[in-house]
Amino acid sequence: MDVIQASIPLFFALIGVELLVARLRGQKLYRLNDSIADLSCGTASQLIGIFITLGTVALYSAFHQHWSIQALFNVPAWIDRNPFPSGGFDALALGAWGLAFVLDDLAYYWVHRCSHEINILWAGHVVHHSSEEYNLTVALRQSSLHGLVGWVFYMPLAMLGIPVTMWAVCHAINLIYQFWIHTREIDRLPKPLEAVLNTPSHHRVHHGVNPQYQDKNYAGVFIVWDRLFGTFEPEVEEPVYGITKPLASWNPVWANLHVIRDIIHNARRATRWRDKLRIVFGRPGWKPAELGPSETPGPVSPATFHKYDPVVPRSLKAYATTQFVVVVIAATALLARAAALPMTQVMAGVFYLVLALSNIGAIFEGRSWAALSEFVRLLALGVAVAVLVAAGQGPAPLLMGALVFTVGSAGWILWLRPVFARAPRAA
Repeated sequence: MDVIQASIPLFFALIGVELLVARLRGQKLYRLNDSIADLSCGTASQLIGIFITLGTVALYSAFHQHWSIQALFNVPAWIDRNPFPSGGFDALALGAWGLAFVLDDLAYYWVHRCSHEINILWAGHVVHHSSEEYNLTVALRQSSLHGLVGWVFYMPLAMLGIPVTMWAVCHAINLIYQFWIHTREIDRLPKPLEAVLNTPSHHRVHHGVNPQYQDKNYAGVFIVWDRLFGTFEPEVEEPVYGITKPLASWNPVWANLHVIRDIIHNARRATRWRDKLRIVFGRPGWKPAELGPSETPGPVSPATFHKYDPVVPRSLKAYATTQFVVVVIAATALLARAAALPMTQVMAGVFYLVLALSNIGAIFEGRSWAALSEFVRLLALGVAVAVLVAAGQGPAPLLMGALVFTVGSAGWILWLRPVFARAPRAA
């Protein structure tokens, strides 16, 4: 969705504003390790999304072409023309776009609600909730796998005849709206807006692990869906953020896979097929009695909650942060050129960058194996770049710069090996 990618500079500008405001107020809303983990998950999501988005668009187009009411019956096509032609005003088109946006938001409510109530869907969505902070970088902490199933909930819109481009634009605007509500710097909006829109106060509740806040406020843009379907909860006490079973990792790959691992592990251990199916499709945290008690939220408070925050040397933080900045730049370049590159090159680039993000998370955890994994990654990159330089392929200055950076990083990680050995082990 190009609309979302085009909004990334705005996202980072607003993160900067939130950081500035928090500093002026003497608040600590950000931790380096947590924020880089958030952005690593978001970067991985965008990279994996190259493939998932193509599949979603193809499926939506197929439903629209073959099973829409326009294809099956003599029904007029959905009005998707520009509602503001040449500075004018097209009321019918504006109404059609507005209705499409509302229907997309309703579909979002249900996919979001089901993602909290069905374990296999929660396995995809849990990434977004696993941060124990609440700030604008958390908004970018997105799953790489949720789109594999979430597309099903939007196919009714295709069957209603909403064109794929129109739906894609409305859906992107819906997601962009949700960025700004991930903040603690805004208390409450005027009551009429709080009654209709999803706001920071409403969404803080949604991210809370307080028992009374569990599985509430699923709205994307309009909180009226929660009020209508009985899932609304006002913010009364300060939420504690995270998930019932803490992730305790900065690794974006593990953040995407840990619940899937639990599902497979518990389903294999369960003896009855009915229980196996319920582990997969039942509520998150449920287990048959033979596997022990189900996971249930207990009382929590900000004063007593212990956040995951392993202490690692500053030298490791400096290396990991530097590599993260380079990976984000490389990922942005890959996303911009993905459509023009062979799919094999895109897949190789995605694999390599996701591996880099995994290593960065492991370094922030002080994992000793991260040094070897990182050195092998850099060695592979150095060989690939050297081959391109020798063959005269690609822009020579860029390749030489990449080669120098890779060799320098490899030397840096070798120099840091004793520091890895002394770093405290993450729990």
